[in-house]
Amino acid sequence: MKRPKTPLKLELPLIAFLGFFWMAIWQDFTLGTLIIGVVYATIIVRVFYLPPLRGSGRLNPLWGLVFTVRFLMKMVAASFQVSWIAIVVGPRVKNSIISVQLRSHDDLIVTLTGHALALVPGSLVLDVDRTTATLYLHALDVNSDEDAEKIRQDALKTEALLILTCGNRSDVAVVKAEKRLGRMSGFSKTERDTPFIHRGDAPRGADRDAERSTWDSAATRTPGGPVPSERTTIEEVEH
Repeated sequence: MKRPKTPLKLELPLIAFLGFFWMAIWQDFTLGTLIIGVVYATIIVRVFYLPPLRGSGRLNPLWGLVFTVRFLMKMVAASFQVSWIAIVVGPRVKNSIISVQLRSHDDLIVTLTGHALALVPGSLVLDVDRTTATLYLHALDVNSDEDAEKIRQDALKTEALLILTCGNRSDVAVVKAEKRLGRMSGFSKTERDTPFIHRGDAPRGADRDAERSTWDSAATRTPGGPVPSERTTIEEVEH
């Protein structure tokens, strides 16, 4: 597989990090060890097939502080919650696997979000779909669809803070647009539960009215643009 070409200047931060990581492994913080680490890091990054690490070129310390404070508070609160569940609920606790499709497809943001969620007690990232930027979380004490939706929204808030801290400008624009519209990106739970309809199978009677009501409610939350009369099917997207 041919590796996509990435300018060397974009990979210098990764090479520098791997060089310091090499010194930390050997516990030898000398110039000679750093040079060897940088040489090895350059070979690994430039020769072997690896996803390129493209930095956003921006860093907002204020939002980074907000994310850190929120992350520490969640860790403390989750520790007490897990202890309470273990003592009071015990083996009767209900768990769930929840899919969270992130806004950003940036590998750095996806990785940071996954680690931030996995480090909080009571949640674990089981798998990551890099193609769709979807995380699959295993969460404790999920008793209803509403509980699962709260966890999904909380994960998206974590991603939003990371985007505001070090994400690229296009992802930041998405987060700011969500604040103006007063809703998260993507489909709501009602829209996700609504089945796709083929163009040849037009709904009739009450089904047509229910579908129109769903799209009308979606239109009121998303200003601009007419309400589509027919939903696009997955088959039409693929073909």
